[in-house]
Amino acid sequence: METAGYVTLSRQTGLWKEMQVVANNVANISTSGFRREGVVFTEMLEALPNEGGGVAMAAARARFSDPSQGSMNQTGNQMDLAIQGRGYFMVETPEGNRLTRAGAFALNTEGEMVNPDGLRLLDVGGAPIFIPPDAAHVSVAQDGTVSADGNPLAQVGIFDVQDEAALLRQHGTLFDPGADEPLAMENAIVLQGFVEGSNVNPVTEMARMIEVQRTYEMGMKFLENEHERIRNVTRTLGQRA
Repeated sequence: METAGYVTLSRQTGLWKEMQVVANNVANISTSGFRREGVVFTEMLEALPNEGGGVAMAAARARFSDPSQGSMNQTGNQMDLAIQGRGYFMVETPEGNRLTRAGAFALNTEGEMVNPDGLRLLDVGGAPIFIPPDAAHVSVAQDGTVSADGNPLAQVGIFDVQDEAALLRQHGTLFDPGADEPLAMENAIVLQGFVEGSNVNPVTEMARMIEVQRTYEMGMKFLENEHERIRNVTRTLGQRA
């Protein structure tokens, strides 16, 4: 394969990865707390010792999450929570604590607030939040204070990180803070009876999907033409030999 083929192939690989990301965004348009993903492309410079000089090729090096807030959807469920502005909930997983914007919670059989996967919501001190089984009414103040029948129980932990770009996405709406230790926020705003929707714009994502698909098809056509050109040259040289 000649240089033009390698350059095009590197571009096609990056476009394929971007198509996967866009398709995943579209699939999660209705997922609460989902944050849109994008792809970061970089330029790779390769030396050409036989021909001299160099050649630049594209590479999809990393993904990033769009930190913009999704729409606030009112549910009326007293266990549903949403964060207005910056911040993340923290849930306990077998792999360690993880951050999330998905605030659809419920009570498990032990009276602990958990997400749909059964992961326990943590308070500012990193402990699970327990609701007494005889509580008739549970309220959550804007500062995250959880009360049962007017008696304060705990404060929902709202955490922030210095660099959101360093968060590692896991399992759709969960993020691993990595080496960046999350810090509890003091002025976070929590809304009870709401969940944050996905921040994916369906029109933008569908337009991007079409653009990437057409660009990928153009690359495939170029590779086919390049392959045919090489075959014709080889055939012509063989006839002259």
